[in-house]
Parts: sequence; C-alpha cells; structure tokens
Amino acid sequence: MKEFKGIYAASVSILNDDLSLNINRTIKHGEDLINLGCHGVAFFGSTGQSQLISVSEKINLLNALSKNKFKNKYIIGTGLNSLIETINFMKISCTLGFNNFLIMPPAYYKYGDKEVINFYSKIVEQVKNCKIILYNFEKLSGYKFSISCIQQLVKMFPENILGVKDSTYNLYENLKIDNFSVFPGSELKLLKGLQLGCDGIITATCNVTASLSRKVYEDFFLNKEQTANDKLCNVRSVFEQFNLISGIHTFLSQQDDIYKNILPILSLLDEEDKNKLLNDLNKLDFNINNLRAA
Repeated sequence: MKEFKGIYAASVSILNDDLSLNINRTIKHGEDLINLGCHGVAFFGSTGQSQLISVSEKINLLNALSKNKFKNKYIIGTGLNSLIETINFMKISCTLGFNNFLIMPPAYYKYGDKEVINFYSKIVEQVKNCKIILYNFEKLSGYKFSISCIQQLVKMFPENILGVKDSTYNLYENLKIDNFSVFPGSELKLLKGLQLGCDGIITATCNVTASLSRKVYEDFFLNKEQTANDKLCNVRSVFEQFNLISGIHTFLSQQDDIYKNILPILSLLDEEDKNKLLNDLNKLDFNINNLRAA
C-alpha cells in the first residue's frame, strides 16, 4: 500500500516585515490549504524559500508544528546542501514526530547517479526511520534522476525511499514501481498523471488552486465528467509565465500585505507583470475572492 497519495501544496513561507519567519502565519497558511482541499502540505520546499531560511527558524517552526492537529498530513523539506546538516535536521524532525521528508540532491555541484545513490544512502543509514520523497528538479539542482537510479534506491531502501516529486517530467510517464508514489510537479500533469497511474501532485500553485485540484482528483476517481481541469490548467499556465514564488506571493498579497515579504534574492513581480498576472487570471474568472470555488 502506498504511503503517499493525493493533492499536496508546496507551501509558501510567510515572513515578518524584518524578514524573519512568521511561524504562526506559516502554519495557519498550511492549515488553510488542507481545509481548502489539499490532502497534505510540504513545508520548506523550494516554494517555501527553504534554502534562504535559517535552520534555527525551521526548527522553531517544527516545534510549533508538532502540536498541530494536521501533524500527520505534513511533509518536511530539508532544503540544505550539506549532508551533515540535512541529517541533523532530519533527526531533530524525527524527535518531534515528523518522519516524512522531501529531499532534493545538493545544488551547484556536478554529479551523477552513483553520487546520488551514495548521498541518499548516507541519509538513510543515519536516519533509519525516515520516509523520503525524492525531489527531481534538474532546473534547481542541476541533476536529473534516471529511472534506473530510483529503482536502485528503492531496491536498497524499500522502507525509506517511497516516492518522487517529478518537476523535470522525465519520470512520471514511465516510472512504475510497486508501492512507490509518483507526483508530477504541476497541475498541467495532474489528470494525465492519474490516468497513467500517478498518485496526485505536489505543486507550488496549489497554494492557490487547492480546491480546483482536489475536484479534478476526486472526479477522476469517481469517474465523473471533468469540469474543472481546463480551468485548473489555464490558471497554472498563467502563473508559469512568471517566477512561481514571485507570482504566488504577488497574488496572495492582494489579500494580505504580509505576503509581500520575500527573502532576497527573490522579489515580487514588478507592476507590469503583476497587472498581466491579475488580468490574465481575471479572464479565467479566477481571483483572490473565489479561491474556495471549485
């Protein structure tokens, strides 16, 4: 039986005016996404500015999150290049009851499958009770998982390597492993992925498309006519014209100025791009006031 299935948001992190992490608001945002339709939420992925947020702030959030009513619905991203820091962060997470992780190989350095297998092997050897979703995003890490690499990792660690988020899209159509979850990283691939046997999505834009994504997911399994998929895909396509983090924060800041806070080297959309984003979304009857509509 697969450990992970459904619609997952790669949650934004919410910051104070001094750019420190607002723990309560970040957690509340995650709760809201679940109430809007997400099966779960991934904190501290790339959308959550993980590589820009201090480890101490992450740990403070985990301490607060450990008391949360949706605790079992959360996946923790590590967002750390350092193997040792990754292991230490995971060990702390496990002591707080979080065993589910989204982990991308380190960025910047050049390497291949052999080195990736070694990287994850070192993690599992030190954090034996972890459950890992691999993060395949060549654009960010510079590395693209091969099917054979994932097959080898699952063979070595069948109790630990349990899924992959495929944001490079070289896997989701062809990767078939028993009891292994495959999540495309875009709403554009949700319906096709489900038809191919994938297990849902983990995406940045589920910060705003939770209800629509959940409807597409539920209608698929209920064999109902798809009435929301076109709109869902069109909304995603609008956001893909821009940096996703910038676009999501710009969109959500219409509701609350706190979303305007974003860590350098990221930024909000400039006025021209903001107007294009909002105008294009309005043409789809998608705005900040109807996020609950599916």
